[in-house]
Amino acid sequence: MQLPQKPLNLDLQPTTPDFPAHVDNSSDEVIIVDHNDVQIGTAPKLDAHRNGLRHRALSVVIGDRHGRLLLHRRAVEKYHSGGLWTNTCCSHPRPGERTSDAAVRRLGEEMGIACPLTFIFSMNYRAEVSNGLVEDEIVHVFGGHFSGTPTPNPLEVSAWCWKSFAEVEREIDERPEIYTVWFQKMRHEFWSNLVGSLNDTLVPPKPVEDS
Repeated sequence: MQLPQKPLNLDLQPTTPDFPAHVDNSSDEVIIVDHNDVQIGTAPKLDAHRNGLRHRALSVVIGDRHGRLLLHRRAVEKYHSGGLWTNTCCSHPRPGERTSDAAVRRLGEEMGIACPLTFIFSMNYRAEVSNGLVEDEIVHVFGGHFSGTPTPNPLEVSAWCWKSFAEVEREIDERPEIYTVWFQKMRHEFWSNLVGSLNDTLVPPKPVEDS
């Protein structure tokens, strides 16, 4: 399966930040998709993960002018993968919402950040995670630059840090158990594309094949 590399009609310039405090999206529905990322239905988020339904997701990776990545540690109370380190923002678009708009919205709600975002690549993965849940996602990954101080939502984030690409590479390779499965996949299969994009030198992404 070849996933699209450029979504249509993207307008990722952020508006003036006005983030609601401590947003709880646990009752959101997600978009159920086929292997080509075509919507075939919707489902409550938890039901989709309990039943391993393939759904649309998003991830945002933010870098700074010093060549570092902004990571966050998921709140321990999260419904899965609690306490693990991962990329800047991970979430889902709501039914009827463009993935690009959801990326901007969730970056603000989770990390208190507004910055221009660029689509980088899409990937598909299926994995068992914690609490008996299954992730089966087509993830659209966006990148951006930010040099301020994030103000994360404590319902989502328990800690955050800036790390160099080399530090992230070494830690994921040596201590994969402290990172989410999707961020490990980015590191092992899409890292050159991710780093290249954040350094404004885009490397053609590898095709993603459905498993």
